[in-house]
Amino acid sequence: MTDNGDSMAEKNRLDTFNKVADIVAENLNIDRSTVVGHATLESLGADSLNVIEIIMKIEEEFNITINDEEAESLKTLDSVVDYVHNLR
Repeated sequence: MTDNGDSMAEKNRLDTFNKVADIVAENLNIDRSTVVGHATLESLGADSLNVIEIIMKIEEEFNITINDEEAESLKTLDSVVDYVHNLR
């Protein structure tokens, strides 16, 4: 018997990833397929203003607050997704 809790958590993380990736792609006006987990926001073309706008959209979408120190430590899309997922 498999543990549905693990598969449900993975599905929820995938949902989180998809929402974050959509926000990034829309904000940077790039193809969604280029937004992959190991990518950094900078490697996707984000400047400091884009990063602030993306963080604000993520906070709004997930009804969370990401302080500046935490935001600076989130380097890859996967790290952003993990952070948001753990707050949900």
